[in-house]
Amino acid sequence: MFNLTDFINTYVTKRPGSMFRDDVDAYRDEMEAQIGGNSVLVIGGAGSIGSSFIKAVLPFKPSELYIVDTNENALTELTRDLRSGGSLVPEVFVPYPMDYSSVTFKHVFLRHRGFDIVANFSAHKHVRSEKDIYSVEALLRNNVINAGGLLEQLADCPPRCYFCVSTDKAANPVNLMGASKRIMEDLIFSYSEDFPVKTARFANVAFSNGSLPAGFLERLSKLQPLSAPSDIRRFFVSPEESGQICMLSAILGRNREIFFPKLDEGQMMTFDAIAVELLKAYGYKAVKCGSDEEAIARAAELKHGGRMYPVHFSPSDTSGEKAFEEFYTSSETVDEQRFKALGVIIDKTAPDKKTVHELINVLDCAFEKPSVTKEEIVRIISEYLPDFKHAETGKSLDGKM
Repeated sequence: MFNLTDFINTYVTKRPGSMFRDDVDAYRDEMEAQIGGNSVLVIGGAGSIGSSFIKAVLPFKPSELYIVDTNENALTELTRDLRSGGSLVPEVFVPYPMDYSSVTFKHVFLRHRGFDIVANFSAHKHVRSEKDIYSVEALLRNNVINAGGLLEQLADCPPRCYFCVSTDKAANPVNLMGASKRIMEDLIFSYSEDFPVKTARFANVAFSNGSLPAGFLERLSKLQPLSAPSDIRRFFVSPEESGQICMLSAILGRNREIFFPKLDEGQMMTFDAIAVELLKAYGYKAVKCGSDEEAIARAAELKHGGRMYPVHFSPSDTSGEKAFEEFYTSSETVDEQRFKALGVIIDKTAPDKKTVHELINVLDCAFEKPSVTKEEIVRIISEYLPDFKHAETGKSLDGKM
């Protein structure tokens, strides 16, 4: 029987277990002291990383756990999973299907009078989120504009620590998703005088919701062909590792620090290689096709018991794709001695809160104009982030299989 965790460990991360196990064990007492008996709010907690964070935190016995997510079905399934899987669910456990930028959430927050630990995983995470001006607006409102409103609420009832997940694509960004996360880092750090803020940049979470590898599983279940870029190399962490790096950053990180996993280039994987190994695990042999259309046509044979599985692998030609990944830039100071498997970007200065909010206001006003274009938003962000080199090809991932 196919076991996804075993597959990830063997063919994707190529690690028998979590790379952060030793760091978790080394700081177990400190994490028990920092988490135990405290209230925890997890925004976007029903997603892949948010739910993994929750599972990492629960063994350290928080007194209260509140989860906010707009995906009602995923929130229900997470609740069932925690209840059925033997997790140490606290007596006060409240999952809320709501938007963190809504008036209803504000009521929850104010009546609870804040939380000890706040972790925000609500984010647009896909490069495909910049296909037109409307998807760009949704991306920036969720990752930046609405996040600013949340931080204002937190300033009124400061948490003991605030964590917000970033991305490796925030280092020398070439797409609007990465640029939004880079701005998000400035935004949260501008509140570092009000309460401690921490974040983490890390790579692709293997088979996370909406990811290309997770899409492979969906295609297999429907006997549809697989498609992947042949020239994109990525770092991967397991779902368990994604939750642990966020927990370690949130609890052990110092104010204005950015955590990242210690991975070297030899640990990068390509999506087409993952697809081929996955097909083998399912008893198929990959048959390379020259186009999406050819792969779709040949997939009809699968419905008659065929074991030759059509795939279409091709070089990437869509906007915002970066051929390689990096966790920090040459201008950032890095400490690689503190933890075994984690590096830490240190000595980040606190950005001017007024300047960051001026950018948010400019973006907000731009989106109110009926004539605003994606190019104008790129220009606004480029003026704020001089190292933002947008890779525009005029093609979106939504136009490909």
